Amino acid sequence: MTDMTVVSRRGHAIGGHLRRRAVAAVLERGMSMRAAAQLYEVSESSVWLWVQRFRERGHVRPDRQGGGGASRIEPERERIFRILKARPGPSIDGLRKALAAEGVTFSFSTVQRFLKRHGLERKKRLAAAELIRKSRPRTGA
Repeated sequence: MTDMTVVSRRGHAIGGHLRRRAVAAVLERGMSMRAAAQLYEVSESSVWLWVQRFRERGHVRPDRQGGGGASRIEPERERIFRILKARPGPSIDGLRKALAAEGVTFSFSTVQRFLKRHGLERKKRLAAAELIRKSRPRTGA
């Protein structure tokens, strides 16, 4: 069986099948990393990384990315729930301002993700649409 070159798109993840083929070319067929990189149209540093990963871990799967760290906002959960209980229905910016008044600051998206994670999403667009609908004069019979 002959190896076919696979065109990779810059900025996109390379599939496991291509990774395994490149590693096999280096480790089983004795191909240089540079030659394997050219054959599979990937960077030499990628082939080097995959070979190292295979030698250390026995696989070429990529590491997980992002989202793995502890959330900075979670320790403030009780404080946020207390604020929401005292003033139900604030906007995300309103909640951010209330938190800032108590000495903790978070970005809009951090607060938004926290609310979503806890089933407390703000339905601003739906509420605005409902207000517009109710304010229109009714026509017809």
